[in-house]
This record gives sequence, structure tokens and C-alpha cells, in this order.
Amino acid sequence: MDKKKQRSLAQWLKGQSKLGKSWLMAAIGLAFVSGLFLIAQAALLAHILHALIIEKADKSELWLSFVALAIVVCVRAACSWGKEQAGYRAGEAVRRHIRHLILDKLELLGPATIQGKPAGTWASLVLEQVEEMQDFFARYLPQMAIAVLIPFIILIAVFPMNWAAGLIFLVTAPLVPFFMALVGMGAADANRRNFKALQRLSGHFYDRLRGLSTIRLFDQAETESQYLRVASDDFRKRTMEVLRLAFLSSAVLEFFTALSIAVTAVYFGFSYIGELNFGHYGLSITLFIGIFVLVLAPEFYQPLRDLGTFYHAKAQAIGAAESIVNFLDAKPEHQTSGSATIPSDVVNIQASELEVLSPDGTVLAGPLSFTISAGQKVAIVGQSGAGKTSLINAILGFLPYRGSLKINGVELRDAELFSWRKQVSWVGQNPQLFHGTLRENICLAAPMATEQQVTSAIQTAYADEFIGRLEKGLDHPVGDRATGLSVGQAQRIAVARALLQNGHFWLLDEPTASLDASSERLVMESLDHATRDTTTLLVSHRIDQLGGCDHILVMQKGQLVQQGTFEALKQEGVFAEMIQAVDRSDLDA
Repeated sequence: MDKKKQRSLAQWLKGQSKLGKSWLMAAIGLAFVSGLFLIAQAALLAHILHALIIEKADKSELWLSFVALAIVVCVRAACSWGKEQAGYRAGEAVRRHIRHLILDKLELLGPATIQGKPAGTWASLVLEQVEEMQDFFARYLPQMAIAVLIPFIILIAVFPMNWAAGLIFLVTAPLVPFFMALVGMGAADANRRNFKALQRLSGHFYDRLRGLSTIRLFDQAETESQYLRVASDDFRKRTMEVLRLAFLSSAVLEFFTALSIAVTAVYFGFSYIGELNFGHYGLSITLFIGIFVLVLAPEFYQPLRDLGTFYHAKAQAIGAAESIVNFLDAKPEHQTSGSATIPSDVVNIQASELEVLSPDGTVLAGPLSFTISAGQKVAIVGQSGAGKTSLINAILGFLPYRGSLKINGVELRDAELFSWRKQVSWVGQNPQLFHGTLRENICLAAPMATEQQVTSAIQTAYADEFIGRLEKGLDHPVGDRATGLSVGQAQRIAVARALLQNGHFWLLDEPTASLDASSERLVMESLDHATRDTTTLLVSHRIDQLGGCDHILVMQKGQLVQQGTFEALKQEGVFAEMIQAVDRSDLDA
């Protein structure tokens, strides 16, 4: 990664820190107060030792100094605790904001973009990589200010007592950040490579975990295990590379810090035996001054050492931020967006020279011209790969387009998509049910639905037929991806959920593709009842489901090759060939 890129990522990270500014200021303020009490602690220690050793004072005479020392130590401990808490809160606020940015971007891009990468990759982006920024906001940013403030107030305390010791501090202090930056130059690159390896490993592992049954059935377990071993070993090597840099950085900082403290100690040692006679403004160097300065010497370099330790957190955050910033900045060539409100009414759709595009601008389907009138039931048919799913994604606002696509007279690219999607009731061929209860899944679109509305929805969807047999009824637990329910049962739950949505536009994407005859009949009956007097778009391979449709759109290779009523289309063309193919398969059966 070039230096310009690193600087821009560092600026982006600092820009996000504004959300936790109050907590950051609190952390810095507490550290500054702790620094003031540090000087008081050093002065009390030096006073007690000077009185006991030089003045031969009795311990009982110093009880007030001992009490004051204990209070100072307790106050510093409280300040340190408060600083850690404030730093954590700052990091938490910023991480929450960044996660919102990522999730909002994912919502904007839609499923067409999300499906282009493994689920594990997105999980790594939202979870691990955002978490890796915590120490940057919680520790590194506050430490940048602390590394200036604490040494500064120590210099103010030391210089009036001994300018030579102050000069040693002043000259040696820049060595620590200089070598810290020198050693850390490659840390951001190492972390970036590490995060990319983690993304690949997470995505591959999650996908293979989901398809474990398929892998075992095709006897590919050993092959996939070998691939995981290679990917894991690559991740291990990159992690060790990062750790080597971290340990090297710490070793360098410890060396120069110890060297600086040793020079200070040698100076005072030779001064006490009369070999050095400068730095004391013409006054004698007392034991109080020597102890006071030597107690502060490690504390002078400690903020710089901590900054060096947390510099690794900066490199880690920059490595994590690269993928996040690239994702947030990525914009399709023709992104659908806008603020116009689509009238909440029975839906009318008009498409003119419509070309559906992929996120990178590739034409997926079109040009298409058609009209879906308000209250009509329209079907889209065609072989796999004909462009049906692309057209649906464009209508939902998940894919960009060229040409014109108007919903109730409003151009979709100018529309506010959130309000438009609230008008859509959708049932797909693979219903997505989430971990929770049946009630929670049914009420997903209407969390405030009444018990009567929920009961009516499950009755209309014929879901009460099996829910009534469950021991816990609507409180029956559902696993991830509808675990614990049959495909037909899950589909009827999806229909009930869509009924509660009560949209003006129903989108049915192969709603009975995976169902047996009995479940198909029940689902279609419920859908026919629910979509009465609403605009409906049905995607189906089943010719026998199209007789009740007002209009049929026939797609082939991304083009709209036929459109019209069932009776008009069955005589010739692609639709007639599809009917003949179905008839032949029925005869073969």
C-alpha cells in the first residue's frame, strides 16, 4: 500500500472519530489529571526518602506524607480506570456507526451485489474488521495527545530543578517515535494482507459448512480439507508476520527507553560522586532532586512507549479500513436512488426501452417495453437464464437500469426505495425464515400486528393446519434457514408474512417450485385469495398456473419475445413451444 493511500485511510479513520469526540476528550482529560498527580506522587516519594535517609526523620513524623501518597495513588488508579472506560465508549460509538454505514450500503446495493461474494466474506467485513478498529479509537487516538501532554508537564517539573536531566529527556524523546515509525512502516501492509486472507478463509469455510452434506455425498471431503489446510496455513503465516512486526517494534522501543533512563541515572550517579558538575543552576544536587527525576524518568517515556505499542493498532485499523472504505466508496455506474414518493395505491408499472444492468454496468436484460396495469395479474415465463430474476431485481430497485421504469407514474430511479418496498408483498421459492419463533417470522413486516391480524393471516395462508398441531403453537422455535419445518410449511409461513405486509403489489417468484401437490394446492389457493383486486407479478415455469393471468410476458435470452393473453400466445412462438414441451413430458411420464 502506498503512503498516499495510507494517509487517506488514516484521515478517514480520524474523521469517524468525531462521533466519539466527547469520550475521547474525557479520556485525554483524565490522563492529564493522572499526569499531574504523577508529579505529586514522585515529589512525595522523593520527600519521604530524602527525609528518612538524609534527614534521619522518624517515620511517625511523616504520616501525613504517607496518607497523601496513598490518596494520590488511589486517584491515579481511578483516573486510569476512567480513561480506559472513556476510550472503550469512544471506540464503541464509532464501531456502531461504521457498522451502520456498511449495513446501509448493503441495503442500498441489494441482494444482486451481496450474492456476488460468499456470506463469510460479508461476515468478516461487518464483524472482525470493524472490531479490529476498536484499539485505534479507544487507545491510539487518545494516546497521541497523551504522548505530548504528559512528557510536556514532566519537562515543566524537571527543568527548574535540573536542566541537564531535562535536556536528556528532550533530546532522547524523539528517538522513540522515530524508530516506532521506522519499524511500523510495513505493519499496515502486513495487516492488509492478513485481513484479505481472513476474508478468503471465512468465506470459503462458511460456504463449505453450509454445503457439508453435498461435499460428503460427492466424496470431496478430503479435497476440501486440503484446501482449508492450505488457506489456514496462509493465514497463519500472515498472522505471524504481523506478530513479528509487533514484537520487533516493542523490542526497539524498550531498548531506546532503557538506554535513555540509563543515561539519566549515570548522570546523577557521577554528579553525586563529584565527577559531573553541571545542570544544577549552581545549587547542590540533593537526594530529593535525584529521586524525583529518576522516578519521573520511566514515566516520561511511558506515554511514548504506549504510543509505540498502540501504533500497531493504527496499522491494524488501516489494514481493516481499506476493505471497508473500498466497499463504502464502490458505486455502480448507474445507481438507483432518489427521494420521490411513489403514491400508495394499486400499482401500475410502465417500462419503455428498459435495460437492466449489473452493478458494474453490464446489460443483463433488455431493451424491454411493457405495461402492467393496476389490478392485473401478469406472469413472466421463460427458461432459466432468460432474465426474469434480473427484471424483478430492477423492479425492486436492487439493480440499476437504463431507459424508463415508472411505478404509478414515478420514475423508479428517482423514487425513495424504502417506501416503495413497503408496498410490495413478496413470496419466493426459497422462503427465508430466521432464527426465532413462528410469530416473530410472521410479524417480520408488521411487528405491531394484533393477535386477530396474525390469526387471520395464518388462516388465509392455511398455516393454521399445522401450527395447531405444534406444542407451542406460534411460539414454536424455528432454526436458521427454516430448520424444523418442511418446505411446504415454511412456504405457508412466508405467505402469512406477506399477507401481514398487505402490499399493493404482489411479487410471486416461483412460489410453489419446491412443493408437493398438496402443499402447492394450499399455497396457490391462499395466494389467489390474497392477490384478488391487487396488482400481481407471477414468475413461474408452471404453464398450468398461467390460465388465470390477465397478461403473460415471455422472455428469452434477456429479451421480451412475446406478450399477450394465454389464448393468444399458445398458438405459436416460444410460448407455444413451452406448452408442447410440457405436453411431451406429461406423455413420457
